[in-house]
Amino acid sequence: MSGCPRSVSNPRSPDRAPRRGPVSLAAAVGRAAMAARAGSLVAAVLAHSGRLDKEHLGARVGRLSRRVEELKGEVCTMINKKYSEFLPSMQSAEDLVAQVEGLSSNIDLLKAGIENEVQRDLNVAVAEFTELKQQLERDTLVLSVLKKLQEFDTTVKECNSALQEKQYVAAAQQLEKARSSLRSLESRRGFELKILKALGTELTVQTQNMIYHLGEEWQKLIVWKLPPSKGSSSLEALVLSELHLHTVPPQDEDTAVPPVAAVLQALAVLGELHSKLKDFGHLLLQYILKPLISHPSLEPVPEEQPDVFILRFRSQELALDESSPMEVFEKIKLVFEVLHKYLLNVPLEQPGEGRITLAELLGELIWEELSDCLIHNCLVNSIPTKSSKLEQYKEVIESTEEFEKALKKMQFLKEDTTALLKYACNVDSHFANKKCQDVIMAARNLMTSEIHNTVKITPDSSIALPELPDPGSGDHMKLPRACSLVPNGTVSVGTESRLSPLTLCLPCCRISCSVQQLVELAYHTLLEATASTDLCCVQLFDCVRNIFQLFYEVVPTYHRENLQKLPQLAAIHHNNCMYIAHHLLTLGHQFRYRSTSVLSNGAATFVDLVPAFRRLGMECFLAQMRVQKGEILERLSSARNFSNMDDEENYCAANKAIKQVLHQLRRLGMVWQDVLPVNVYCKAMGALLNTALAEIVTRIAALEDISAEDADRLYSLCRIMVEEGPQVFTPLLEEDKNKKYQEEVPVYVQKWMTFKELMIILQANLQEIVDQWADGKGPLAEEFSAAEVKSLIRALFQNTERRAAALAKIK
Repeated sequence: MSGCPRSVSNPRSPDRAPRRGPVSLAAAVGRAAMAARAGSLVAAVLAHSGRLDKEHLGARVGRLSRRVEELKGEVCTMINKKYSEFLPSMQSAEDLVAQVEGLSSNIDLLKAGIENEVQRDLNVAVAEFTELKQQLERDTLVLSVLKKLQEFDTTVKECNSALQEKQYVAAAQQLEKARSSLRSLESRRGFELKILKALGTELTVQTQNMIYHLGEEWQKLIVWKLPPSKGSSSLEALVLSELHLHTVPPQDEDTAVPPVAAVLQALAVLGELHSKLKDFGHLLLQYILKPLISHPSLEPVPEEQPDVFILRFRSQELALDESSPMEVFEKIKLVFEVLHKYLLNVPLEQPGEGRITLAELLGELIWEELSDCLIHNCLVNSIPTKSSKLEQYKEVIESTEEFEKALKKMQFLKEDTTALLKYACNVDSHFANKKCQDVIMAARNLMTSEIHNTVKITPDSSIALPELPDPGSGDHMKLPRACSLVPNGTVSVGTESRLSPLTLCLPCCRISCSVQQLVELAYHTLLEATASTDLCCVQLFDCVRNIFQLFYEVVPTYHRENLQKLPQLAAIHHNNCMYIAHHLLTLGHQFRYRSTSVLSNGAATFVDLVPAFRRLGMECFLAQMRVQKGEILERLSSARNFSNMDDEENYCAANKAIKQVLHQLRRLGMVWQDVLPVNVYCKAMGALLNTALAEIVTRIAALEDISAEDADRLYSLCRIMVEEGPQVFTPLLEEDKNKKYQEEVPVYVQKWMTFKELMIILQANLQEIVDQWADGKGPLAEEFSAAEVKSLIRALFQNTERRAAALAKIK
């Protein structure tokens, strides 16, 4: 557009958009361009279609061109108008920029002036202020120190003055003020005076002087007259003990003793009351309270005089071995009542604790030790040993409660202190614990006693057992009338029928007296449990289980050496274990309907211990059997393999070995006689005799050459075993009754028939041996194998056709 002026951009606001007029420039230009394009398009379309002629098209283009020129003119007019409005605004902005630049120059001048002149004067003023402040602080500190020194000096003088007038509380307070002043001086950092050390020394001297005077007054107020230290715990010495309380000043002295409250308060201010009370409480426990608890014959005797109160003892001639808790509580309460009246009822201002009485302080120091002594030396002894006496213990509980209330009323105890009452109320648990302890101790004494003291157990023997209730009666929890002697093993199965007394009975044998007493102890403990509370019942039941578990652990260990060396003790221990296992089978069931609901559901059983006890008895006896078998084999080893019996020396050695074995068996038969059950005795002796016979058979069968003379001598040796071997079977004391078991030797000795067949072979000819074999169906074939028979034939007979024929028939 040549006729239009150029637009001028604003350098200070390049992003600012121009204000909109009635018709914007862009809109006008856009409309013009759109009109031109529209005309050209229409012309092109019409020309293409051929519908208009050239003149009509030229006219149309002329009109459009004129319209475009008009639009251009409007645009130029609008641009000139906007430019003329913009120039004044631009001029105004340039003026403002010039003013701002002038102000900035003035500010820079002022800043330079402040930094050069004012800042220098300000630094000088700050330095002067700091110096004046430090000087003021030093002067203030010196002034405060001087005031504290003045306070220290004043309080020390006032303390000395009050001490001379025996105003101990005021003196102690002044002394504490002096200590506070000195502490304040010592706490100042960076300020040390040599005089502080001297002041500390002076304060210590004054304090010790004050404590010395108070100690003298304390000794005047409380006087102990004690027996000599040697033998001071004896009853005769304790009777000489006295406590004198001078709580009232004597009338015949000019200088009255200060009131007890003043002395005690002064000691409290100085912090010395705790140590004084601790010493007093120790003496009170050692010479008054504990003797009253431990010695039933001692009785406190209070005596009041015009200027002193005296507490002494008196010994009663007829006194019980143990005092009842009620008597002990009355004696202790009497002592505290007089102490409370003449000494302990003094209110004190305790630093950091407020107002408190002397009784409270003393109670905190000695109550724990006193309550432990009351529990262990008084209440423990009063716990009943039988559940039937538990009802009578209510009197002890009531007396304990009254005793604690009395001490609380005297402020000796705090309101929440109930150690004695809790212990007394928990009598069921203590009864069970005491009962269990007594039972365990009694059981342990029985377990460590001698085993060889025995008693014979027969079907006719009896043991003190509780009477069993009738399961059909319906009253399962009914208590027994009394214990009765019931035959061992007898069990009631109902009202209509009863098993034989010998049913499930333990075989006749000997057991230790201690074990019988141990089982009786278990029965009576369970009977006691049935009459107790649930908690006590369970605890006593567990105690009985502990008895048997203790036996399982203690007896084999405690008696180990004797059980290993002495066959009789091993047999008795075997019987003991079997006896205990026999009773454990039904021990829990017998009390099932008599115990509490906790145990009546089948939990009260001892059956699980039965296998362990049987195994314990068998292992001990089998170990002894192995020892005896080893000795038998060792003796037979000296028989020189039973070879060359034609040699006299060899024959004598073999004969001696056999006689030693028989002697050993006879000795065992005697020590086990009437001890082991008959069946166990016969099995044990049969096993040992079988060991000897089997060893002899093995040695003879292994010989490669047996002469006729050797065979005769071997036969004579074997005949000794056959003739004398059965005689070792003597399980009973009555000789005529032992013949039965001697005749049944083949039942218990496995190799007996083998041994007799060996004797037949030693004396038989070839034909007789073949007949005994009987094609593998004869008695010889049942005891020896074909190879063993052939080996014996080759050793006994020479190599002939007859021997070959006989060997051919052995197959």
